Amino acid sequence: MPMEANVNRLRKSSLWRPALALAALCLAAAAMKAHAQETLDEGPRGGTLLRGDGFELEITIFERGVPPEMRVYAYRDGRALRPEAVSLTVILERLGGRTDTLRFRPEQDYLLAQSAIAEPHSFDVRVSAAYAGKSANWRYASHEGRTQISPRMQAAAKLGLARVGPVTLAFKRTLFGVIAPIPDRVQLIEAPYPSLVEALHVGIGDPVARGQPLITLRNTRTLEAYPVASPAAGEVIALAARAGMRAEDQALLEVADLSSVWVELSAFPEDVETLMPGQVATIYDLHRHKVAHTRLSYIAPVMTGGHIARARAVIPNPDGHWRPGMHLKADVHTGRRSAPMAVHRDALQEFRGMPVVFARYGDIFEVRMLELGQRDDEFVEVLGGIDPGTEYVSRNSFVVKADVLKDGASHDH
Repeated sequence: MPMEANVNRLRKSSLWRPALALAALCLAAAAMKAHAQETLDEGPRGGTLLRGDGFELEITIFERGVPPEMRVYAYRDGRALRPEAVSLTVILERLGGRTDTLRFRPEQDYLLAQSAIAEPHSFDVRVSAAYAGKSANWRYASHEGRTQISPRMQAAAKLGLARVGPVTLAFKRTLFGVIAPIPDRVQLIEAPYPSLVEALHVGIGDPVARGQPLITLRNTRTLEAYPVASPAAGEVIALAARAGMRAEDQALLEVADLSSVWVELSAFPEDVETLMPGQVATIYDLHRHKVAHTRLSYIAPVMTGGHIARARAVIPNPDGHWRPGMHLKADVHTGRRSAPMAVHRDALQEFRGMPVVFARYGDIFEVRMLELGQRDDEFVEVLGGIDPGTEYVSRNSFVVKADVLKDGASHDH
């Protein structure tokens, strides 16, 4: 059927007006797309190309080997213009109300902004230029690391929020160690004369009272049997004697008072530099079944094996939980310091190889590249990259990062 007949039939049907409206919308959308492509084309140097009456500017950001700097190239009817012939001002409007006004000076074949372009490179751009008595103005968006999340989706994602502000950082060193008996509370039981072991009255691990018989010996000269009693209350921790053996100058058994024990810690050189007697230490077994709090009492002046120093603390052991030979960890609290700005460690993500948090402005979130300082278990100091008081995502920030990457994280200029 001829096309004209089809059009006439469509005009007579009830679908004519909706079809006409749909066609108009499609044409409008196509026109808008064409306009956007025309005003935001890529220039010969990979930057954003702005056109107007034959006068063109290419906006680039150069980052190789220097802090990010804006370089602008000017063209007339496709031919390069001398940079000194062009007057130019660029204003970068950022989230949070901050604006950066850039002034330019000629350099080589481009105009160079006289101040570096701070991260993130995400802003609405206003450009005012003049050449040969004519002026031109452009406005366009250049966003990166930005996304919009509705309040309902923020709640569903359980985003935690906090503000950049001062905190007190608490520093610690985590050391490994082992429980040991206190030497001056260990009693070595020996025979007072050359003897034979006639009978043992205790075994390893038995508790003993002061004056309790431990072993019966027989003097090899007088053949008289006699008991040896415990000189102190404690626990049998070693037993070398056996019935019938000769007892002369060796230890037959050991009794230790384990109501208090030593915590022997191993400290590497980078640890030793931060340690000193009197520092608070939190002691815990490898399964965290029990925790004890004490202070360092001693740091060895020499290194064992050339690279480990011994640090020591004493802890009470009334119920016998801390057994000699038990391996443990100790968090030694080495100091505190105020940081004017800090963020939660859980807030940190990586974007373009840099540590970032996501600042929040209503339902818009955008990366903030951070310069970081010292950190503790909860916070990390911020030296730059974000303003004090800025609200940021402190919990589940990976959700925002995923949304940003889904929308595209290009860094084209």
